[in-house]
Amino acid sequence: MPAVRFTSHLRRFFPDLRDGVQVEGQTVAEVVAALDRQFPGLGDYIVDERGALRQHVNIFVGDSLIHDRQRLQDVVAAGEQVFIFQALSGG
Repeated sequence: MPAVRFTSHLRRFFPDLRDGVQVEGQTVAEVVAALDRQFPGLGDYIVDERGALRQHVNIFVGDSLIHDRQRLQDVVAAGEQVFIFQALSGG
């Protein structure tokens, strides 16, 4: 099972969210769906209504930024680390 890490910003909205949470999934889309089942509403922060990655969110699988931001079909191997970063902006 992949282990998922998050920016601390998301814990403000999802206090039960913890780094290293393990979920089932062989693609990024499956990992996001599993996270949303475990933490209802989290998927809405990560993807839009079409399932595409939101503009200010980045996901890394291991050391590589995912390529498929529209369908999230990048492969996630068992035991892989997935990192979800929500960019913060401001002046």
